[in-house]
Amino acid sequence: MNTEFFAAWIDEIAATVRARRDHLTELDAAIGDADHGANLDRGFTAAREALAGASPPTPGALLVLVGSTLIRKVGGASGPLYGTAFREMGKAFGEAAEVSPAELSAALDAALSGVRRLGGAAEGDKTMVDALAPAARALAQAVRDGLKAEEALDAAAAAAGQGAEATIPLQARKGRASYLGPRSIGHEDPGAASTALVLGALKAAASR
Repeated sequence: MNTEFFAAWIDEIAATVRARRDHLTELDAAIGDADHGANLDRGFTAAREALAGASPPTPGALLVLVGSTLIRKVGGASGPLYGTAFREMGKAFGEAAEVSPAELSAALDAALSGVRRLGGAAEGDKTMVDALAPAARALAQAVRDGLKAEEALDAAAAAAGQGAEATIPLQARKGRASYLGPRSIGHEDPGAASTALVLGALKAAASR
C-alpha cells in the first residue's frame, strides 16, 4: 500500500461522507449538535484539496497532512479526534514508501491510542472508540491469520460497522450526548457511525 493507495482512501472517505452527510447529521441531531455530517464533509473535502495541492511523497506524510487539515477545518470534538487519528497513523508509518498490512495494523493501533488519550473514552462509552477499537482488533487478527490485504481490510470494516451498531442500546458516558443521560439510549453514536464509514472507505480503496 503506497501513497497512491492512501490518497485513494481519502478520496473514498470524502465521497462517502458527502453521500452520507445528511444521515450523519440526523444521527447527531438526536444526541448532539446536528453538525457532524456537515463538519466532516467540510473537513475531508479540505483534506482532499490539500493533498491535490501538496502531493506528499509518502503515506506517512500524506496522513499527517490530512490530520492537520482536519484539526484546522472540522469544528467541535470531531476535528481534534479525527485529526489526531490520522496524524498518529502517519507518524507510525514514518518515511516508508510502502506499507504492509502489519504496519497498517500498528498504525491503526496508534490512531486508537491517540483518540483514547485525547478524548478519554473507552469501549462502551458510546463514542467513535466503539467502532475504532474492534476494527483495530479485527485487522490485527487478520494479519496474524495471514489474510490478504483486501480480506484484512474487509474484516476491519465489518468490525467497525458492527461496533457502530452496538452503540444503539448504550447510554453515552462521554461527549455532549452524555448530558442526555438515559435519553441517549436507542440512538447510534454519530462518531462511531462515521468511523465505520471511514473504515469502509479503506476497504473500498483496496478494491479499486
